[in-house]
Formats: sequence, C-alpha cells, structure tokens
Amino acid sequence: MQRQSDTDEQKLRALEIPFHERRVLVLAPLGRDGCLICRLLERAQIVCGISTPDRLADEISNGAGTAIIAEESLNVRSVERLASVLRQQPSWSDLPLILLTAAGRVTSATLQRNLLREPLGNVLLLERPVRPETLLSSVQNALRARFRQYQVRDYVRQQAQAEEALRRTEKLAVAGRLTASIAHEINNPLEAVTNIVWLLQNNPELPVEARDYLRMAQQELDRVTHITKQTLSFYREPSQSAQINVGELLNGVLGVFSARLQNKDVRLQRDIDTTCKVPGRPGEIRQIFANLISNSVDAVPQHGAMRIRCAPGHSRGRRGVRILFGDNGPGIPYAIRSKIFEAFFSTKGAVGTGLGLWVVKDLVAKHGGSVQVRSRNGSTPSWTVFSVFLPADFEASQPRSTP
Repeated sequence: MQRQSDTDEQKLRALEIPFHERRVLVLAPLGRDGCLICRLLERAQIVCGISTPDRLADEISNGAGTAIIAEESLNVRSVERLASVLRQQPSWSDLPLILLTAAGRVTSATLQRNLLREPLGNVLLLERPVRPETLLSSVQNALRARFRQYQVRDYVRQQAQAEEALRRTEKLAVAGRLTASIAHEINNPLEAVTNIVWLLQNNPELPVEARDYLRMAQQELDRVTHITKQTLSFYREPSQSAQINVGELLNGVLGVFSARLQNKDVRLQRDIDTTCKVPGRPGEIRQIFANLISNSVDAVPQHGAMRIRCAPGHSRGRRGVRILFGDNGPGIPYAIRSKIFEAFFSTKGAVGTGLGLWVVKDLVAKHGGSVQVRSRNGSTPSWTVFSVFLPADFEASQPRSTP
C-alpha cells in the first residue's frame, strides 16, 4: 500500500501538478482526528493540510486532490458554500469528497443528514471508526480519480492550444500567399521605375545635384528589389536538394529583416563566411534562418545587439557548417528551456503560434543536422545563442512523384 501511494505521488509530480492541486484537505474540527489523519497520510507520502469550516470552500476553489470531511462539521450554511464552489467546477472536474459519518441505526436524523449532503455530488461515505488502511485506500482511490481528471484537463487544454495554433498558422499561410502575390505584382512597376531611373542617370544634361538624388533612389530601388526577390524565393524554391552557399543565403535572409533591425536600432555584428557550402533544400534552410532571426529580433531590446556567425565546423566527427544566432535579449528561463522546441509551446502570448522552433528542429533534423540553445536569464548580462550545425555529407531523399 505504501508503494502504491508512492506511485500515485510520482504520477502527480510527473504531470507537474502544483502542490495546492494535489493536496488532501482535512476538515475534522473535533478532538485530534485532523492531526491523526494528516499523520497517517504524511507517512504514506501524501500531501495534506488541515482546514476549517470557514476556509474549506475557499481552499477547494484554489485547488485540491480530495477532501476528508467529518460529518459533524457540516451545517446548512457550510454545505451551501461548498456546493456553490463545486457547481463552478469546469467540465473536466468532479472533485471526490470523503465524508466520515457516525455509526448507528438509520433514523430521521440520519435521513436529514443524507438530504443535507446531497448537493455535494461525488461523495464517498466512510463509517467510523475507520480502519487506517481503509481510510488510506480510499484516499489513494480518490487521488487516482483526480489524477485522471487532471489528464483530461491537460488533454482539453492541449487540444484548445493546438486548434488555436492551427487557426493562427492558417492565417499566417494566407498572409504569406498574399505577400507573395503582392511581391509578384510589385515586380512589374518596380522594373519600370528602375528603367526610368537608369534613363535619367544617363541624361548628359542632368544637374549634379539631381544625379545624387537619383543615385539614392537607385539604392532604395535595389533594396526593394532584393526584398521582393527574397520574399518570392520562400514560395518558388525548388523542393530538390542542391548545393547551397550558406553564407550568401544567410545574408539574403538578413536583408529581409533590415527594416525591423533599423526600427529597433539593433547593432548587428556579422561574421559570415560566404565560401561555406552544404547540400540541402534552399527553401527549408531559408526557413530555418528566418525563424531564428525573427525570434532574435523579437527578443532583442531597443538599441540591443545581435551577432550572426557562419563558419566551417565539426560535430561528432562530421564536417559541415555551424551557424550561430546570438542576441542580448532577456534570455530563456531554465524551467522552460527544455520545452521551447515542442509544438505549440510559445512565450509570445497571443502573437505566437508555438511552431517556429518546432519547425526549425524538424527541418534541421531532416538535413541531418542539430540545433542547440544556450541562454542566460535573470542576471546581467542576459543573452541567448542558438547553434545550428548542417553537415556537408547530407544526402536528401528526393520527393517521390505522384502518378
């Protein structure tokens, strides 16, 4: 019985259920019953706490695994308060209660007590005197039932998060397709304006001051052209594997984020070797870089700093390319560091889908590589560095053509 109790407690801890949601509340205001019950439960490694008639309803509303209640502590007022709290439980919850009743024959008084406790719902009656092993077994059964309710709660929450993330992802997909369409439509007038600027620059009668303005206009046109080409490349990239110049691709993605970096006045330090090449699918590698750079830009403070490094590297005896994405943002708390690559886990609230880093890990793995994170949070200076390794000996399986 001791081992069974330990197993139940381990299951509850494995779900990371807070202390207040797995405790056993004990309401036995007369004599030493409350202390003796808690001592019995604590010997079985079960968390418990003694309550009072005035506090029980409030403590249950804050969370509990079960409650042991001596029948004599109940009256009309306390039952109404308790029933009111129980009626407000979410659909997954049905808190089990253990009611310690007095021994004796059925009388009109016992019938009245039956009617009194009827609104409490999920109640197990134990007639006193109760054998310790009977009480302990009843508590363990109640906690197991509560454990299953918590599993249902977590499943319902995960489903809701998944549905919400899918809705956001669909919106992002629609926005992406719209962005690609706009970028495509911009190309035609952009080409016309570029040609006009070129004609004006070659006009021998143009004043020097006007030439300077045209030179600035040409620079901005080149930047817009670069952004539209990079935007379209996310959607037009071939799915076949090819030899990729990682440095050039990385510089191209950084160009897309230049406006966001300027708006936050971010100091960007680049250390990019443009001779590094690996085999892979360009569109997927570009998506990896875009997700990590976007996260850094979101995390870095105003006037903050970022560093992007790309150089030849090794991992477990394999040659390849290592790309580092660093920023001086607030860092990632240690408690959630192991979860950041899970699907639908997000620290960005309503603006995050929880899919960015999950996609990064999946795409890196598809290319035979690895992604790691190091971070410092809660002290100065704070920082985060994501490290991506892409092997030079990766052989992508080509997508099969459908008949």
